[in-house]
Amino acid sequence: MSAPDKRLLGVIGGLGPLATAYFMELVTAMTDARTDQQHLEMIIYSAPSIPDRTRYILDNSRENPLPEMLRIGRLLAAQGVERIAIPCVTAHYFYRELADGIPVPVINGVRETAEHLRERGITKAGILATDGTVRSGVFRRELENCGIEALVPGPQRQADVMSLIFDNIKAGVPVDMSRFHAVADELRSGGAQAIILGCTELSLIKRDYDIGPGFVDAMEVLAQQAVIQCGKPLKPCCRDLITR
Repeated sequence: MSAPDKRLLGVIGGLGPLATAYFMELVTAMTDARTDQQHLEMIIYSAPSIPDRTRYILDNSRENPLPEMLRIGRLLAAQGVERIAIPCVTAHYFYRELADGIPVPVINGVRETAEHLRERGITKAGILATDGTVRSGVFRRELENCGIEALVPGPQRQADVMSLIFDNIKAGVPVDMSRFHAVADELRSGGAQAIILGCTELSLIKRDYDIGPGFVDAMEVLAQQAVIQCGKPLKPCCRDLITR
């Protein structure tokens, strides 16, 4: 019998804690494994004390989350991980500094999401994300690099997105799905062929509610790529992640 594959995935987690727990669940569910030993090994460093990414990006806080993310990434690298995943889309604002400052590859969930849509013929995509992610343009740049036009909600609907993330999911309050569908309808009316759930808190809405067709969850893409890039077999049902 061959020795078990010991490749390790490192996770900079806690951003937020529920999203990190769900990310681990996704990686496990997506792996085409028949025994415990065939699953991907992970080292998860959950650090909810890392300063808020959106507040920093919007200049509402001087607490920079980057140094702590770098410190944790280097600790994970020293423990032998071969890839690092960060289940927080807004943290991808710091991707270049993280990729340069951590001595193992960091999976770019935003870029992989854009590639996933390009490979499926999407030419116009809506973005549901935090104000920090929208303001930073990280999704827009990656989508445009893939030849995809990016749409974001108007001011009122973007306020609805922020309320869903911070007043509902992060606060542990039931989700106001009328707001979710109102934002999606606005993006669809603008021509969006697919809508990106571009915040890991929004992934929990997809987990718990029937959101309908035409959505792609950036955290699912990140989990998919964690499985693939760490050399584990992916379940066939997890190849196309746009909801039907």
